[in-house]
Amino acid sequence: MLTKYQRFFTGRPTEEIARSLLGKLITYTSVDGSKTGGLIVETEAYLGENDSASHAYNGRRTNYSESLYGNPGNIYLYQIRGHYCFDVVVQDAEEPQGVLIRGLEPTVNQKQMTINRGMSGFNLSNGPAKLVQALGIHSRELDGHPLETSPLTIELTAGRKPREITTTSRIGVNLKGKDGRKPYRFYVKGNPYVSGLRKREMNLDNHGWEE
Repeated sequence: MLTKYQRFFTGRPTEEIARSLLGKLITYTSVDGSKTGGLIVETEAYLGENDSASHAYNGRRTNYSESLYGNPGNIYLYQIRGHYCFDVVVQDAEEPQGVLIRGLEPTVNQKQMTINRGMSGFNLSNGPAKLVQALGIHSRELDGHPLETSPLTIELTAGRKPREITTTSRIGVNLKGKDGRKPYRFYVKGNPYVSGLRKREMNLDNHGWEE
């Protein structure tokens, strides 16, 4: 039987889960006990074996991507071009769908996150690999772990509510693939920590959150 936590990540479309994660709080506790974290501002949905942009497209299954086939709420931590990215596994076990955490507004120990990244400003965590580095994660050690018992977790009852959510096609996928232009990317409109957001699109007053 699924836990209450796991049920959040299944039983509804992956796109809906991706939208519902906006504003939720991610935290990571390092081995020395220090904590970093922030609010999710951007996500992308990946719909498994029938999604041309998914790591599981056409039933592709390797030791590297095995975590995608695990229980909902598990971590899929993978490396691409030398950088680590973080997906949450969604849907039932053996149904390899996931949500990429793509942008994070730092709210917990931003000073340490700046040290981890070696830079400050909106570039600190406005991208999937940037936010993982900013949190202080530098390996795949947590791959396959359940969020509810991991040092890397999502607080489902803590966070803020987006004023408006924008939906677009995903970034960095093969646009010529059959699903390359599907509207599976979601972000908090105006939040400056959304990847690739132009300055004129940024809401610097409230970052796109409801008061």
